[in-house]
Amino acid sequence: MNVLLEDKPTSATSFKSSELTQLIRQYGCGPVQLTGTNDALYERHLVFDNVMEAAAIGARERFEAVAHSVRDILSQRWIQTEKTYESKNPKRVYYLSMEFLIGRSLANNVTNLLLNDITKEVVREKKLDWYELLEQEPDAGLGNGGLGRLAACFLDSMATMEIPAMGYGLRYQYGMFKQTIQDGWQHEVPDNWLRRPDPWEVRRQNETVEVLLNCSFKLSGGSLRAVLGQPSSLIGVPFDRPVVGYGGKTINTLRLWEAAASDYFDFQEFSSGDFVGALAETLQAESLTRVLYPDDHTAKGQGLRFVQEYFLVASSLADLVRRFRKTNTDWRTLPDKVAIQLNDTHPTMAVPELMRILLDEAHLGWDEAWALTQRTLAYTNHTLLPEALEKWPLVWFDRMLPRHLEIIYEINRRLIDEVRRRFPKDEGRVQRVSLVEEGAERKIRMANLAIVGSHSTNGVAAIHSQLLRTVTVKDLAELYPQRFSNKTNGVTPRRWLLMSNPALSQTITDAIGEGWVTDLSQLKKLKPLAGDQALRQAFLRAKREAKLRFIDWLTQTTGENVDADSIFDCQIKRIHEYKRQLLNALRILVLYDRLRKNPNSEVTPRTFFFAGKAAPAYQLAKVIIKFINNLASIIDEDPIVRGRLKVLFLPDYCVSMAERLIPAADISNQISTAGYEASGTSNMKFMMNGALTIGTRDGATIEMAEEAGEENFFLFGLTAEQVANSRGWYKPQWHYDNDPETRAALDLIFSDYFSRNEPGVFTPLRDALLTHGDYYMHLADLKSYLEADQKLCDLYAHPASWSSKAILNVAGSGKFSSDRTIAEYAADIWDAKACPVS
Repeated sequence: MNVLLEDKPTSATSFKSSELTQLIRQYGCGPVQLTGTNDALYERHLVFDNVMEAAAIGARERFEAVAHSVRDILSQRWIQTEKTYESKNPKRVYYLSMEFLIGRSLANNVTNLLLNDITKEVVREKKLDWYELLEQEPDAGLGNGGLGRLAACFLDSMATMEIPAMGYGLRYQYGMFKQTIQDGWQHEVPDNWLRRPDPWEVRRQNETVEVLLNCSFKLSGGSLRAVLGQPSSLIGVPFDRPVVGYGGKTINTLRLWEAAASDYFDFQEFSSGDFVGALAETLQAESLTRVLYPDDHTAKGQGLRFVQEYFLVASSLADLVRRFRKTNTDWRTLPDKVAIQLNDTHPTMAVPELMRILLDEAHLGWDEAWALTQRTLAYTNHTLLPEALEKWPLVWFDRMLPRHLEIIYEINRRLIDEVRRRFPKDEGRVQRVSLVEEGAERKIRMANLAIVGSHSTNGVAAIHSQLLRTVTVKDLAELYPQRFSNKTNGVTPRRWLLMSNPALSQTITDAIGEGWVTDLSQLKKLKPLAGDQALRQAFLRAKREAKLRFIDWLTQTTGENVDADSIFDCQIKRIHEYKRQLLNALRILVLYDRLRKNPNSEVTPRTFFFAGKAAPAYQLAKVIIKFINNLASIIDEDPIVRGRLKVLFLPDYCVSMAERLIPAADISNQISTAGYEASGTSNMKFMMNGALTIGTRDGATIEMAEEAGEENFFLFGLTAEQVANSRGWYKPQWHYDNDPETRAALDLIFSDYFSRNEPGVFTPLRDALLTHGDYYMHLADLKSYLEADQKLCDLYAHPASWSSKAILNVAGSGKFSSDRTIAEYAADIWDAKACPVS
């Protein structure tokens, strides 16, 4: 059978001829066959790329052949997208981010290219194991958490909405790390995701850029050290990945920079036998993009991070300016043709770098250069945590980027003059807004620089934007109130519902049509249907199908087996005290203790899933992981609760795991200390997939409850205002003394009940919860958490009521599409319009 991209149907079940003809015309790659003959794409890649007989080729090579074939199909459209942008010269959006957590690409690209039906025929025709093929592709090690996943969703939405855009990031060779669990502890091993060739990326050697530094590097004592006074350069080598918009009409680009050294090396050192010394600059360059987020608890790690950020900014701005100048001769049109979005503080060096370009290369005056810089740049803040608002030692700028420091000084001088003019005799305000933080070590405040150097600063949820303006950067918000806005985050429904949850997607389409895929607001049509018995039954069947799919994956990958009839209760996110995985563990401990004391209690079986990574140097977060795993082991060993409670910590959390677990979840835990979570996006994915939320009034969860109705959420705990107001008097010891269940749970921990062979290992938990004042207020919220939990369990006993509320949650999730978020950025911040590809 000849399958795919021929202008004729191949069987009774194949793609409609008219639709196939349209795809061939759109992708510009026909008439061509994907498979079925020796000259078809798949067969040629399988044999010619590997130079082996097809029968001897393994699963990884088959994945690469399929992926290369899909890339072949999209290539002409990818080329045409760039040609359209060059000819029409629209305003382009450039999204700078240190992270792009894109996950795997094969299934997503097949979905967005509308090749699902055709691919099914290929898989059947060639007797391929589709699941095995998908598992051959590693998750791209380009991000860690919500920041990077948001960036990936935004790229998907911009391509789907036909907005001329490009993402800029770094091509990390090892990503963050692979997480393994040994004796309950997290261990980190390298995530060498590029060990095998990546079939999606295209190296653009002819588009390299040079990045200049005011120092060089020398190998000494086994480590690289900066040598001052000897300028050097890095080469930024771009690797492009296609970003396929849904429907395949627009294919934008994610450009990732790899650091390389110039072709020069010290031949005298090499020929005299000092081979490593001769290659020191090459080693330094290649080390720069080797790892995502080096350990920033050491000066060396911080220094590497500093250079990474500048390398990203300098490479990207050189590239986009080169592209701008190719079709525009007047520098004054830069803000009319270019919008640069800074995804958090990491790319803030774009402010002095763009000023340097405009002053030193374009030879503009200060005032004109500053106006163009501000109008071109926009900044998204993602955190209220002080430690995440980057501050870099001033001396690093002085040694490595002295011209940038000169520019920052001048920006700061003018800023301080403006503040003193507008707020006379308020030197406290001057000190707070200054770009330079005085102290034993003078530092540059990168968040302040981003706000001052751009025309827009936005938060990512209503409460986050409010706290940003009124607390975190209050003085700057009062200085520039018109620059601040809110853009509540969103997620792409193509990956997180259509692709990840086919059963629920089909249920929704059967009920309201398929328009929701590109207009998620249409999900509100489900609201009047929430009481429909047929829809409720279809929803429950879809949920069970998702559970069984997840269990099958779990058993194959970990050997674990769980009860599909149990409540799937999930908390999956980066491990951090403010996200309060410890509070969740305390809840489970109380439930366990209740069953120990009343073994005949009637309870619905429950499986609690945790997943997430702790930063390698974050010791308390690692202790929390250890406690969760020990709690899981004790519960498993106890015959009293076996079959009724089960806890699983799933190692090495990644996008691919989330795509399987989120559709299967019944309960989503969003339990951060109120006022600390900027937005969250896993909360939106769970809601979209029909899980009910138990959570605090924090981040976007507040807006989610507004959309679905608070009566369909299970909210508990202190508000952000209550958290702030109780700081001066909160005493966790009171809860220990006055709440018997809290005391009993903590006493089990303190008595080494969960650490019989490792006495004292959980002393840090006692210190955090009692000795050091329970900063994130776990004990203050535990009782109300348990009360909300009981209401959830009571509801689950009534499937009709549960499914009705779940459907109302899906119906209320339409606001949380990244398409809506991007439409707001495009209209309110970028002034960017769609540019349909010819």
